[in-house]
Amino acid sequence: MKNKAAKVLALEPYYGGSHRSFLDGLSGRLPGGLELITLPARKWKWRMRMSGPWLASKLAGIAEPDNYSCLLCSTFVDVATLKGLIPEWAGRLPLLTYFHENQFAYPVRFANERDLHFSLTNLTTALASDRLAFNSHYNLDTFLAGSCRLLKKSSDMPFVGVEEEIRGKAVILHPGQDFSLIDQAAPPARQDKVPVIVWNHRWEHDKNPERFFEALFELDHRGIDFKLVVLGESFSKKPAVFDEARAKLAPRILKFGYAESREEYGEWLKMGDVTVSTAGHEFFGISVIEAVRAGCRPLLPARLSYPELFPEEFLYREQDLVPKLIKSLGRGRLSAETARELTEPYSWSRLDDDYRKWLFAGAPLTAHSKS
Repeated sequence: MKNKAAKVLALEPYYGGSHRSFLDGLSGRLPGGLELITLPARKWKWRMRMSGPWLASKLAGIAEPDNYSCLLCSTFVDVATLKGLIPEWAGRLPLLTYFHENQFAYPVRFANERDLHFSLTNLTTALASDRLAFNSHYNLDTFLAGSCRLLKKSSDMPFVGVEEEIRGKAVILHPGQDFSLIDQAAPPARQDKVPVIVWNHRWEHDKNPERFFEALFELDHRGIDFKLVVLGESFSKKPAVFDEARAKLAPRILKFGYAESREEYGEWLKMGDVTVSTAGHEFFGISVIEAVRAGCRPLLPARLSYPELFPEEFLYREQDLVPKLIKSLGRGRLSAETARELTEPYSWSRLDDDYRKWLFAGAPLTAHSKS
């Protein structure tokens, strides 16, 4: 057993989307590998409320624990509850939590929809974990600001030093990316040199598609030439503006819908000249990173996580979206060298050593990101 490399035991009750791609990518970068206990990515509220006891029961069913180095949780785990219920052998392991998001800053369409119990679960998870990692400074900063606001509500139970405690065990670790399929992709043949705008985000209100298509309607009204590729995952209930845009911009559309494979996705990204985000929330921005890797020139809000990921030249203030979009269309695609320079810091090959230090030793990290 002494010569056997220790494994990470990951507990993920929302195994889908960015959570799944993160764990799948991490798995191949660890000397002992990654073992998973998962649930499908659905019913997130029930996952946050009940996955702690469920995961504890799964751990209790492991009669002969393997050579585990730590337990790794996501923010869909109520770690404080989990920690109180796990068997003795699991309680001796360091318990680490990776924050893909936080419920303080996760947007709701109406203010009265926010349930502070989920934010409180995030807070007690941070306090109960031995080590923490956040995928961006924006994520950590909004989490701490939200925690301070929440704690002030308990006016007759004052809390001291919570922010300092959390900062003391938190690091910033961007989610590693595997760019191999995008690098290998060949774009579909282009019939002309008309610039192509790419949207590759989820078809949901928090990505603010209304603002994106409003800008495109303005370009169309002005007679500015462009083509359009709309990718990303759609759901049974999607914002009505997608149907409106499909009708109004039909002559300009090259692709309007989900790419059925990663290979096809990479090919469509390679066709783009400009990728635009109008997001109302973004804790990191994987879809933007992917489009930029493919050579799309980014145009991003000067807020959320984007200012720590990209230089000022690629950011816009709200009133400047249309003029900056027109300027970006005129500048064309990024060079392959620039695309790689902007995205390589987020590749697994750059980040895997920092992940190993965090998971296995808690050693100081190298400075890949802004402090």
